Amino acid sequence: MDIVILDLEWNGSYSKKVHHYVNEIIEFGAVKVNDKLEVIDTFSVLVKPVIGKKLSSHIAALTHISNEELFEKGVSFENATRAFGEFAGESVILTWGTSDILTLMDNFNFYNGDSEIPFLKSYLNLQEYCEYMLDVHNPAAQLGLLNCAEMLGIESTEDELHRAYTDALLSLECLKKLYSKKKFAGYISDADDEFYRRITFKNKLITDINNPLIDKSKLYFICEDCGIRVEQLTRFKVKNKNFVAKFRCPKCRKVFNGRISMRLKFDGVSIKKRAYENDPPQIPDDDD
Repeated sequence: MDIVILDLEWNGSYSKKVHHYVNEIIEFGAVKVNDKLEVIDTFSVLVKPVIGKKLSSHIAALTHISNEELFEKGVSFENATRAFGEFAGESVILTWGTSDILTLMDNFNFYNGDSEIPFLKSYLNLQEYCEYMLDVHNPAAQLGLLNCAEMLGIESTEDELHRAYTDALLSLECLKKLYSKKKFAGYISDADDEFYRRITFKNKLITDINNPLIDKSKLYFICEDCGIRVEQLTRFKVKNKNFVAKFRCPKCRKVFNGRISMRLKFDGVSIKKRAYENDPPQIPDDDD
């Protein structure tokens, strides 16, 4: 089984054709390895844009790609994806997070009217895999590539990032530190119809306590000190798209505030609970 780690750079441009902004891909970068993570081949190509004729100043500064370089050395999206498809072959394709795959789907839809990626046979979200292996996960702030590298003792700087090939290489170094062939295989998904439904599904916080999807039998807390179920003193109120109520332990009499967040995901409703002695801290909204 060969593995291809893909990274993309893109430029946000308004399209009159579809009447909204499109993250137009301007660079592909990838590295292919075998199942021992030995490098087999590499891939790097600039893509000549057709929507945005000029890079935004932010993207130009971030990537150090100039408009002149892009139009002199860039190839068409069709040629870039054809070449990448030949490079990838039947490999499992990895990206850091799902943003690159979703952007690739958007670009295929813009150019071909179909979001399906023809060379994507199987896929793995490397960010999700690394979060699992490091046992870190924060729904409000996913693990960034540079942060992951720092946690693993891999030397890298912000200035070295934001070019597709360089980011793909750094992703590979993170994978090498956390690679377990068996666990890795469990994170691979076939790029079938369910995959496309899952990856495009928008997670959403539930803010209606009477939503029929909520299992109210799970809306309880256990006293951390006594290990028994506590009493609910007040009704749940919505704060920052979470449900908050006051609770008391019938044994130690400790009173605390409990916060429950419920998120509708592709596989159902996930529930997270936090207990606070005082009012729960404010947390950012994140419906994505």
